[in-house]
Amino acid sequence: MKYIEVTLHFDVLDPFRDLAVYALGDEGPYDSFVETPDGVKAYVPAAQYDAGFLQRSVEALGCTTRYEVCAMPDKDWNAEWEKNHRPVLVDDFCWVRAPFHPHRDDVPYEIEIEPKMSFGTAHHATTYMMMRLLRDEDVQQKRVLDMGCGTAVLAILAAKRGAQAVEAVDIDEWAFRNAEENVRRNGCRGVVHCRMGDAGLLSDLRFDLVLANINLNILLRDMGAYAQTLSAGGVILFSGFYESDIEELSREAARHGLRPTRSVERDGWAAVRMVKEA
Repeated sequence: MKYIEVTLHFDVLDPFRDLAVYALGDEGPYDSFVETPDGVKAYVPAAQYDAGFLQRSVEALGCTTRYEVCAMPDKDWNAEWEKNHRPVLVDDFCWVRAPFHPHRDDVPYEIEIEPKMSFGTAHHATTYMMMRLLRDEDVQQKRVLDMGCGTAVLAILAAKRGAQAVEAVDIDEWAFRNAEENVRRNGCRGVVHCRMGDAGLLSDLRFDLVLANINLNILLRDMGAYAQTLSAGGVILFSGFYESDIEELSREAARHGLRPTRSVERDGWAAVRMVKEA
């Protein structure tokens, strides 16, 4: 199949890269995306490429965006993607692989993820760091929330590590469906419950551990909802922002009784562990 590659460059990445993926993938025919340092590469079957749709989508983002369009050679792109998609080993603790990757017996936890268009394959620094922090948490018999779950990789890991119940929530319908598929694939249906929606779903729910790997603007906006749903003494793990954003995130968290206890950094990104004051 012939494909068109569109390379988008943003003056401001967050949240416009995510918005572009939503506009082109959920509302349009683009079926795969690859993050770049200053934007994203988007791919669409040549027969479905519409220059007008692309231009309107870019203009609607409301930020300075440049893009180039390139016709790709005709080849089996599914086979090409499989060849270049690598499994991820998180600190000899968890092996995250696609269905076409080999199984490993020498790692405590293995998660099989069919990533499709959803975020969360452990390749990105934020997912990797969240898994490292989750490794050190006691989740036995805990009630866990995975907010902005993407592929549900974090929810699945929490379930495999003994969580009592996990709610995996994402606002994106594609991510919601992909999460359900991955939960079934990993044998976690009895523990992980997938929901489609936003922080408005949380008003009547209570959790011992909250996982929130989302962009900074959403974390700041919904901080109150996360704090309210968290039990006193409970833990929340945040990521999806840069090292330079830790101070701003911590100030907002303090307003809601959340105290940082640990932070980690990777490739300029950060993750923070916070505790809700009793």
